[in-house]
Amino acid sequence: MRDCRLVAASGGTKAVLAALFANAGIAIAKFIGFLITSSSSMLAESIHSVADTSNQALLLWGGRAARQGADERFQFGRGRERYFWSFIVAMVLFLLGSLFALYEGIEKIRHPHEVDSPVVAIVILAVAIVLESWSFRTAVVESDKVRRPGQSWWGFVRQSRSPELPVVLLEDLGALIGLFLALGAVTLTQVTGDATWDGVGTLCIGVLLGVIAVTLAYEMKQSLIGEAAVREDEDRLVAAIEETPGVRRLIHLRSQHLGPDELLVAAKIEFAPDLSITALADVVNATEQRVRAAVPVATMIYLEPDFYELAQSSGEAGSTASP
Repeated sequence: MRDCRLVAASGGTKAVLAALFANAGIAIAKFIGFLITSSSSMLAESIHSVADTSNQALLLWGGRAARQGADERFQFGRGRERYFWSFIVAMVLFLLGSLFALYEGIEKIRHPHEVDSPVVAIVILAVAIVLESWSFRTAVVESDKVRRPGQSWWGFVRQSRSPELPVVLLEDLGALIGLFLALGAVTLTQVTGDATWDGVGTLCIGVLLGVIAVTLAYEMKQSLIGEAAVREDEDRLVAAIEETPGVRRLIHLRSQHLGPDELLVAAKIEFAPDLSITALADVVNATEQRVRAAVPVATMIYLEPDFYELAQSSGEAGSTASP
């Protein structure tokens, strides 16, 4: 069975690198365009691309930090580094970019000034749209490899336990929308002769960045708190435990993602009452092997033998937690 999390990890890195190189080149081109045209929309998009480039660098840093593994201080590993840096991406860089663009847009509407060399701005924005489309296509292709059949793209962003692909998808989509907003603002400024449109475009880019920041921050907050396994994986866990010879009943199951590729599984199980200590240990080990085979990211597994009646009387029996 293909491990989708491993595909997501490699695909996420590929998508992040594609976005990093594209945005670095776009940022340089936009800043040159701003220096030539003095367009506030171009400046807002320049800051947007710098933020995107910094975002990808932080995502790569988080992925590297998460691979350090467990030690005496972090005994469950550092997998949540990836969630933390994705949260920083949302709250700091996107939010600051949004506030800057909102400020610039308001100032330009209050004190409009002509856009110099609008043709240069339009050409740069057109090239940026081509490069950003390539980056977005890469993110879509890599995400589609791990997106479940029938799952909507919004559902993928909401339910994915791997932060890189959803972040890059939203970044690239936001960047494309922002580029078209900037292009429309510069074009309207040129056609109407009213420089206020440049400020309106900048203001719209600021709102766009703010929406992306809030969306990403909310999703990363869920992961930082510690989400359970997705329903599909939970069903596999339950089946793997209940179908193990020697298991009489699954009393309850709890799971939590320690990182995108690391799942903590804890279960209370009623085993066959006639098992010897040695046989019980063998069944526990067999159960762990089945769980890892069913859900390879289940790296931490804790199984506790108990009797259903005793667990029920103490209030510890119950169904599995909903993800």
